[in-house]
Amino acid sequence: MTTIELTKESFSDVVGGAQLALVDFWGPRCRLCRMFEPVFEQASHRHPDVVFGKVDAEAHGQLAAMFRVMSLPTLVIMKQGFVIYAGSGTLPLEDLEDLLDQARALDMEEVRRKRAARRIRT
Repeated sequence: MTTIELTKESFSDVVGGAQLALVDFWGPRCRLCRMFEPVFEQASHRHPDVVFGKVDAEAHGQLAAMFRVMSLPTLVIMKQGFVIYAGSGTLPLEDLEDLLDQARALDMEEVRRKRAARRIRT
């Protein structure tokens, strides 16, 4: 699957219903972003079951702010609507593949139970 350009208007429709989604917040003047782009694109072709989206953080600052993006590039992984990973900087393909494996293995029922338990204590 190729990457999808995301905007504030399209984000929920594309990412919201995805089982697993990787979102790359990038900027056109960001050198590290350009270095990470081929890695992200290669991973998107290797994992057609995953939504790979890109957000131009400069053009869509409101969306970047919603995810508390402080530096570029920032990678956000969402599973079933939950943010399960957010990190800035580049990754080699092997590390990105490892993150995908961990995301796939994550038990979302356990995540939901822990989240519900925290709400009760608060």
